Amino acid sequence: VQLQASGGGLVQAGGYLRLSCAVSRIMFRAYDMAWYRQAPGQERELVASITSGGGTTYANPVKGRFIIYRDNAGDAVYLQMNNLKPEDTAVYYCSTEDRGVRRWGQGTLVTVSS
Repeated sequence: VQLQASGGGLVQAGGYLRLSCAVSRIMFRAYDMAWYRQAPGQERELVASITSGGGTTYANPVKGRFIIYRDNAGDAVYLQMNNLKPEDTAVYYCSTEDRGVRRWGQGTLVTVSS
């Protein structure tokens, strides 16, 4: 599995970003996908997930602000992040589970200034 995340950057509070994750070397449409994040000094946490069938779940802190969606034709998963807050500052990782092992991309840094 190869996961290549992009789209992070510096944004002011209230702004927006869209993260992208290009996925290769798996039959993408058959896999559940997820975005995690890790803030400095904190554990990695699940932000949002999407099943192969398109069902979505969100962590409480991002509900109503973030949207996860997938493009099965393009083998990519996205995270639209709206109304960003300083507490959203973290490295964001796209992830999937392949044969019982969780796989990670390289992460993309999101910094939200107040």
